[in-house]
Formats: sequence, structure tokens, C-alpha cells
Amino acid sequence: MEIGDQVIMNGNYYVPEKNRGKVFTVRSRPFTVCGTVCVLLEDYCGSYAADGLSVVVSRGKVPARRKGQKETPSATGT
Repeated sequence: MEIGDQVIMNGNYYVPEKNRGKVFTVRSRPFTVCGTVCVLLEDYCGSYAADGLSVVVSRGKVPARRKGQKETPSATGT
């Protein structure tokens, strides 16, 4: 699971009705909380256990820009 992946809560843990089927975007690299691998999700308060999420769309890592580095336009011009 990587930053930018789109995930849904898979039911390994209790999922409230309002979050069932909702697609979240991963906003952190996985980290450990009390022995459980977790991630942060956009529009979700707190961390969530990674094994309770299923990847729907894998976006890969979001490249980090160096300080002062400008974005370069794509080769296709889009």
C-alpha cells in the first residue's frame, strides 16, 4: 500500500454504514501502532489498520520534490 492508492474498508474490522463502499485515498506510508501496520486516509480522522483495507486503484508513490525544484511538464504536453 502506497501514498495515493485508493482503498475501501474490507470488513476485517467493524465498518460503520457511512464508510461501507466509500473510497478513501491513502495519505501516508504504512507505520506501526502497537504492533499493527496502519496508514492515514484522506477524509478519515486517525489511522486505520492496513489489513482492514483493500486497494481499489493503485496510484504508486507520490514523488517528493526537492526544495526549490520546479515541476516539469510531461513529454506529451498534457
